[in-house]
Amino acid sequence: MLTSPYVVTILALVIGYLFGSIPFGMILTRLAGTQDLRSIGSGNIGATNVLRTGRKGLAAATLLGDMLKGTVAVLIGGWLGGPSAAMVAALGAFLGHLFPVWLGFKGGKGVATYIGVLLGLFWPGALAFCAVWLVVAWLTRYSSAAALIASAVTPPLLWLDGHTSLALLFALLSVLLWFMHRANLARLRTGTEGKIGAKTPPANESAMAGHNGGPPLGNT
Repeated sequence: MLTSPYVVTILALVIGYLFGSIPFGMILTRLAGTQDLRSIGSGNIGATNVLRTGRKGLAAATLLGDMLKGTVAVLIGGWLGGPSAAMVAALGAFLGHLFPVWLGFKGGKGVATYIGVLLGLFWPGALAFCAVWLVVAWLTRYSSAAALIASAVTPPLLWLDGHTSLALLFALLSVLLWFMHRANLARLRTGTEGKIGAKTPPANESAMAGHNGGPPLGNT
């Protein structure tokens, strides 16, 4: 049955999506007994919003979980059907994080999972992404801008390194990542985006910012 490339492709996509849709931020904060993550800060389920609970350990665990679920999905996809299936699993994991069925298709912004799937597919690319992120974050103090620029640079770097298929995949993932950061882009244009180290906004700001908004660092 698994000799059929169509079956392998569908299975890799489904497995990737299921892994990607695991809401580590929600799970960890509930286990820790904190309030509903969607009711504080930006309402986002990523590590940055978990940090607004004041639990740095939970935020770090969420970041790691959101990264590794992408990496594991890629490794399983590769085991099932080689490099092509691994890339399909990467797409599934990224979509699962952005649009998890368990949370009404309202998920995170994808930065951690983007890094995770890149790590599984081509680890030097993940290192390059993180290097660009660190440089831009240091220069601008904007986490969102760092993620956006790093994701914009990644596909051309992959292309120049001869990884054409990966470049096309991550071009698509970058477009989706930028779409999920549209509120951050609007605030960057108006100069109202929060900077790294800035005071955390009040919990009720999520009512004004919307699910995918909210400064200062809601980009995971």
